[in-house]
Amino acid sequence: MAVPTTRSRAQADVGRYVSDARRERYFAACDAVFALGADACAEADVATSFGTTHVYRYGSQDPAAGSRTPVVLVHGAGSCSAMWYPNTPALSADRPVYALDTPGDPGRSVQSAPIHQPERAAQWLDEALAGLGLDRVHLVGTSYGGWLALNQAHRRPGRLASVTLLDPGGLEKVGLRFFTWIFVSLFATFAPKALRPRLASWLEQPVLVVPELRTMVRKGVRAYRIRRPAPLPLSDEELATIRTPLYLVLGKRSLLVHPRRQEERVPRLIPGARAEIVAQTGHGPQIDHAEEVNRRMLRFMDSVERP
Repeated sequence: MAVPTTRSRAQADVGRYVSDARRERYFAACDAVFALGADACAEADVATSFGTTHVYRYGSQDPAAGSRTPVVLVHGAGSCSAMWYPNTPALSADRPVYALDTPGDPGRSVQSAPIHQPERAAQWLDEALAGLGLDRVHLVGTSYGGWLALNQAHRRPGRLASVTLLDPGGLEKVGLRFFTWIFVSLFATFAPKALRPRLASWLEQPVLVVPELRTMVRKGVRAYRIRRPAPLPLSDEELATIRTPLYLVLGKRSLLVHPRRQEERVPRLIPGARAEIVAQTGHGPQIDHAEEVNRRMLRFMDSVERP
């Protein structure tokens, strides 16, 4: 298994670990979060033009599930595939699941070239899917991973059976209110244990009340340096090119997008697109309401495959 090295010369726009010791402590924290979800049945490192992409595969013992179109999960910025722990059990019981560690974020992928430019990002993801032998997938992305999925549907949709976007980037310019929320949430991870449930409710931040997740986030911030700008949103004209079946799930109190605005805009621009808002959540509907969101995602995928 390939792992990032901190000894190579740093490149602009290429993420890196600050030390081998902190990288290993972060990996240990990730493994504790992985243990909360389904057990991966395999791991692989897929070579691409931008480095190696580490992939976790989840499956079911049900032969029928194994024959269905697989799901590919793309996580948010500053995280790794461990963040999908609330979703892997239900999704992998229904169909094969592949979770990708995005190069440029903390995880077990090894980045050698930047991928933040839209065409390069689409090339990276297409190469990763090709390396896994996947010709048709249901692509699911959250936050920054949502931008990657949306960008893929616009630029290289050939392998996509559908796209599911969970409170995604790529629809609006990332504003100050979101960055402020990220900063305050990180600061709140240092709060006394007794205060964390109240802060988690106020901030719509489940990280604060899941000890393993809190530890992973804190160690990731200390261990890894992300080297990329925030991606620009897709224009109305770019969104209108998308013909892949698309399902948009937004948190009612999201600070990344304006939910009502995007609930109207996306189906208007993308033929057949569906958009739904989940109440009592902000930026993490797939964590806050995992059971319901898992059910909705699988129902959407089934509808795409239905004759």
